[in-house]
Amino acid sequence: MTSANHRRACEFQLLRYVPDAVRNEYVHIGVILRESATADSPGRTVVRFTRDWRRVRCLEPDADTALLEGMESELRKRLEVDLGERTGRADWANARAKLMKLLDESLSLSVQMTEPKAYLAESVPAGVEELMRLYVDPPARERVARLSGRAAIQNRMRAEFEHAGVWDLLRKRIAASDYTRPGDPLRIDLGYRPNGVIRMFHAVSLDPGLETAKVLAFSAAALRAGVERVEKAELELTAVIEPAARLGATDADPERLEMYRFGVETMEENRIRVLTTSDMSRVADTARRELRV
Repeated sequence: MTSANHRRACEFQLLRYVPDAVRNEYVHIGVILRESATADSPGRTVVRFTRDWRRVRCLEPDADTALLEGMESELRKRLEVDLGERTGRADWANARAKLMKLLDESLSLSVQMTEPKAYLAESVPAGVEELMRLYVDPPARERVARLSGRAAIQNRMRAEFEHAGVWDLLRKRIAASDYTRPGDPLRIDLGYRPNGVIRMFHAVSLDPGLETAKVLAFSAAALRAGVERVEKAELELTAVIEPAARLGATDADPERLEMYRFGVETMEENRIRVLTTSDMSRVADTARRELRV
């Protein structure tokens, strides 16, 4: 075990989701850990949000978790801009004030930041993991139910793009109405633009039904035309689905297999590229090369 003398002096703050300021009920959703600067190191600041939003949804079923996920990337970018290589006490206080202002403006106080507390960490990565385990991530007994449907696909997409180091460079929750017409409620999960093409990726679960696949297929033509008109670029729209075997769509269950094939073919007929979660490592690696990370 690392002794206290060899641990790194840090301070941390918790990010909490507070949907109702009057009732003041909240759940912790993330951690900001700052390592103190030394003569040998400028110090690091790390932001980490939860990947499991079930406790947020228990507190508020209609919570916009995708917006919360996007905030993680925005906080990281702000810290990079505001801190850079400067890690003095005054600089950190200034950066923290800007982060609090961002939280106030973007989510109307639904996300709050606690006061900083001192913390001794074995290392910055280990410290973040320990703080997430202590304050943010649900106990093991709450994790029995596994993610399924679109949430499971989105989780895999995020994991692969993060592993490739490009997650913070992607656009999230892209409003279709920017390209189709006002009132269109569809939001595409992810996207980026390498050169003259825009690549968009949307999680489409074929379990238990085909509603999401039909919505995307219906929207594809208008979305493609809008991207060409607004961005002067070609759209490559990709649906990411579960592998057939994971849904039991095999010859042993012909009805489920037919439904699965219908969903895939419906999207492909509308010029949507269909991939499974098993392809995401390759897709993320392509994004890494195209974004030159």
